[in-house]
Amino acid sequence: MKKIRVAVIGCGAIAQRRHIPEYAVNPNVELVAFCDPIPDRAQMCAEPYSAQAFTDYEDMLREVKPDAVSVCTPNILHAPATIAAANAGAHILVEKPIAATEEEAQAMIEAARRNGVYLMVGHNQRLMPPHRKAKEILQSGKLGKVLTFRTSFGHPGPERWSVDGRDSWFFRKDEAIMGAMGDLGVHKSDLIRYFLEDEVAEVAAIIDTLHKEDTAVDDNAACVLRMKSGAIGTLAASWTYYKGEDNSTVFWCENGVMKVGTHPEDQVIVELRDGTVERYKVGAIATNEKQTASGVIDAFVDCLVTGKAPDISGEEGLKSLKVILGAFKSYATGQIVKLS
Repeated sequence: MKKIRVAVIGCGAIAQRRHIPEYAVNPNVELVAFCDPIPDRAQMCAEPYSAQAFTDYEDMLREVKPDAVSVCTPNILHAPATIAAANAGAHILVEKPIAATEEEAQAMIEAARRNGVYLMVGHNQRLMPPHRKAKEILQSGKLGKVLTFRTSFGHPGPERWSVDGRDSWFFRKDEAIMGAMGDLGVHKSDLIRYFLEDEVAEVAAIIDTLHKEDTAVDDNAACVLRMKSGAIGTLAASWTYYKGEDNSTVFWCENGVMKVGTHPEDQVIVELRDGTVERYKVGAIATNEKQTASGVIDAFVDCLVTGKAPDISGEEGLKSLKVILGAFKSYATGQIVKLS
């Protein structure tokens, strides 16, 4: 079988630590081009694969004509890079959040549809083994209806993750648009939708910059969500969990409680009202300090090999983005925001 020729647009931390190494070990992929505005960074990524290095993605798309691309740029460039790739006939895996605005996301979806290519969003949390197991348990019905929940995602901030440290684009509002909410909050809005197979009906939020100096982007957010089913819960996103990362979710249900990511060894714990306790060791959730296979790259490549449209589609990415945008609107207006 002919290998899928993949190019990477944006050669920062997420590309270097996740996209590139996971493409490299996939037998169906050939890495053919890398693009970054910093020439040395693009060249550094390209050399191990005898690939081409570019500083302009339009030039790269025109000259290389890749089959697929990963868009790992600052948030403000997700839409233009994705649309350019779609117009060049390439399938796209774009990092989250899908875009900076709802209008941009719609334009990306339409460009992919118009050009007959796939658009997938890198919401890797859906693919983490504990989250897959928790979804299976919810679907089994043993816990009954979910009544309330809390979900949280926090770490010390992008300065410990980005290849540029404190000089990262994550802290420049004109490039990032959103801070902790765009980085982590959107993961959790997507995850809660995935877990509950439900949409957020209402959101209220407080979003602010509490501790990161010299930046206009948010470093903390606390949200209250009401799902269409009636379930209510909280969503927190933070760049100031300095003592350690938290990526946990708890569901309080008719028949008991399920805890996901709250224990170092038992990644999923079910405590039923009859006193039964079930503990599952199913593999860790990836963290910035301890990377594990994200599953996103393999899922994207599998779509291209099998011709099956991605589950984590552009439309799914847009729905998760709308929750975050609704939270910002809630904070700006001081009102509960109803989502369509």
